[in-house]
Amino acid sequence: MPLVIVGIGIVALLVLIMGLKLNTFVSLIIVSFGVALLLGMPLDQIVKTIEAGIGGTLGHLALIFGLGAMLGKLIADAGGAQRIAMTLVARFGEKNIQWAVVVASFIIGIALFFEVGLVLLIPIVFAISRQLRVSILYLGIPMVAALSVTHGFLPPHPGPTVIAGEYKANIGEVLLYGFIVAVPTVIIAGPIFTKIAKRLVPESFTRTGNIASLGEQKEFDLDETPGFGISVFTAMLPVLLMSVATIFTLLQETLGWGENSVISAIEFIGNASTAMLISLLVAVYTMGIARQIPMQTVMESCTTAIAQIGMMLLIIGGGGAFKQVLIDGGVGKYVAHLFDGSALSPILLAWLIAAILRISLGSATVAALSTAGLVIPLLEQSDVNLALVVLATGAGSLIASHVNDAGFWMFKEYFGLSLKETFATWTVLETIISVCGLGFVLLLSLVV
Repeated sequence: MPLVIVGIGIVALLVLIMGLKLNTFVSLIIVSFGVALLLGMPLDQIVKTIEAGIGGTLGHLALIFGLGAMLGKLIADAGGAQRIAMTLVARFGEKNIQWAVVVASFIIGIALFFEVGLVLLIPIVFAISRQLRVSILYLGIPMVAALSVTHGFLPPHPGPTVIAGEYKANIGEVLLYGFIVAVPTVIIAGPIFTKIAKRLVPESFTRTGNIASLGEQKEFDLDETPGFGISVFTAMLPVLLMSVATIFTLLQETLGWGENSVISAIEFIGNASTAMLISLLVAVYTMGIARQIPMQTVMESCTTAIAQIGMMLLIIGGGGAFKQVLIDGGVGKYVAHLFDGSALSPILLAWLIAAILRISLGSATVAALSTAGLVIPLLEQSDVNLALVVLATGAGSLIASHVNDAGFWMFKEYFGLSLKETFATWTVLETIISVCGLGFVLLLSLVV
């Protein structure tokens, strides 16, 4: 019965969001109450559970997510993202233009959330396409592949950051292993898949696209933007700080180093929240003060960034509430009991549950959070590497994006594709990322 009730909850969520066009956050809260009642939770515990789910999820995420949004906005508003893209395009040359787009999108994708990166990079891709007279989709597929992979696998993006917190995984390990998984996945889903897509739907590569809905784009004179090196350094700084701390921690465990003040300081600086704060302060200087931009203007960019992610934070909180209901309502324990003694790897199970929920719900973040509610009790009886379970959940939550996902429609409209062409490009691309992600995670599980 618990799984039947979860199924009813998912159907109800679909009806509320897609049928009645209700706000996703409000729909999640309604379904959380409904599922809690159907699971027979005591009435005096339901509200406490929902509040605990929202607070527990956002308590871990809000600081990292908020600081990350500000960091990305400062880089974008200063023209740092455009400098990175245009410099790489110039250095790679026309023959290797796809690889320039992949590298630029990967670097920018680390600093900017998916939707922001997409809106920022699409006009650049369109401009390059016109200049070199190549198909916009020829450049667009590698671009969205890199953005989607960073969104699904690398902190400080919401999905992997939230799930790392829920599973109590080391976020630095998630980042380190995430890079190992992300790089080959981007290559397969980007440049390699582009060749396959060209054979599947050749007519889609003749589309001219339409970005009128993006409105007037801010024009930058490249000479007035920050330098390439400082732009890349600012975008990558949180990743560098977290990676260094993780490498030191792994060396400490491997070589048996004792705890000392130097290692403690490195771990403190490499903590995700500390790393994001340091990176933001560096960005305030490199993208603002050093360029003689008034502090008031710099802070306006930060304020705008927070305003833009407000609803996303609430939706993540709503997903956390639903996750907590699944745990406190006993569904998670039921799933753990169901697979007790099973040879099925928690990594594969996490991917499978996330994939089913992603196809049903559309939202990658909500699918990942709901998966946590079902998988966490199972992890208590397993010694599997938690960072790998985080990445498997992230991979599953990306699969088969279709009509119930906003990303599907954004890709369709911007690139001027038909529904069939969008399924054959965007949906297949997201599925390749998901399956390749799982494959590389399973390979990693053999050695870590």
